[in-house]
Amino acid sequence: MSMQPVVTVVTVCRNNLAALQTTMKSVAAQHYPCMEYIVVDGASDDGTADFLRQYTGRLSQWVSEPDQGIYDAMNKGVAMASGEWVVFMNAGDTFAAADVLCRVFEQPRDADVIYGDVVKDGRVKQAEPPHNAHRMYFCHQSALVRTACLRQHPFDIRHRFSADFKLMKQLWLAGCRFLQLPFPIACFDTGGVSNTQRSRGLWDNIQVIRETDTIQEQLRLLPKLWFVYLMCRLRGK
Repeated sequence: MSMQPVVTVVTVCRNNLAALQTTMKSVAAQHYPCMEYIVVDGASDDGTADFLRQYTGRLSQWVSEPDQGIYDAMNKGVAMASGEWVVFMNAGDTFAAADVLCRVFEQPRDADVIYGDVVKDGRVKQAEPPHNAHRMYFCHQSALVRTACLRQHPFDIRHRFSADFKLMKQLWLAGCRFLQLPFPIACFDTGGVSNTQRSRGLWDNIQVIRETDTIQEQLRLLPKLWFVYLMCRLRGK
C-alpha cells in the first residue's frame, strides 16, 4: 500500500480548449500513482464540455457551469477535492517534468505549502525563500497546498488579480509552514490575465497588503509596490 499522499490536480478554464488539452496531457503524463484530476470549466461555448464528456473516465470529476471568475472556479475545485494536497494547473500550464510529483513526495514533507521554481518562456525563474513579501515570489502553479488550509482560507474572489497573493499571505501570517524545493514544478502560461494587465495586478496587490498587513509591514512593503505600479502606469502596462 502506497504511503504517498493523494494529490488533487485542479484545472480551471473557460473557452480555451487547445490550452486545456495541453494541460490535460501533461497531467496524464505524471508518474505519480496517488493523484486525482478535477477540471472546472466556466460554461465554455467552444466545445470544452463535449471534449470533457469524452474523457470522463480519465477525470475524477469535472463540471461546466457559470462562475464568478478564475478564483471562484478554483474554490469550486477545492470543494470537490478529496486529496490531502491541491495543486492548480490551469489551462495552458504544464508540469515541468513527468516525475515532478514523485520528486516532491519522495520523502515525507512537514509543511503546509510546498513550492518550487517555475519555467517561463523556456527559462527557469527561481523562487525565493519563505518570507512576507510585497508580491508573489513563486507561482501558484508551482505550489502544493494542503487542502485543509485552502478550505480554511478560500480565495477572496473580490481580488480578480491577486487572490492567490492574498491567500499565501494569509497562510504565512497564520503561521503555516512553507517549504521551498530547489527544482521547477511547473511551466507557466504567460498569456494569463495577470501577465497581460500588469498595473491592475499591482494595484490589487496594494489592496491586499492594506487588508492583511500591520501598519509597520505596510510601511515596509508598500513603497516598493507603489514605485513599480507607477512605473507600469507610465509605460502604459
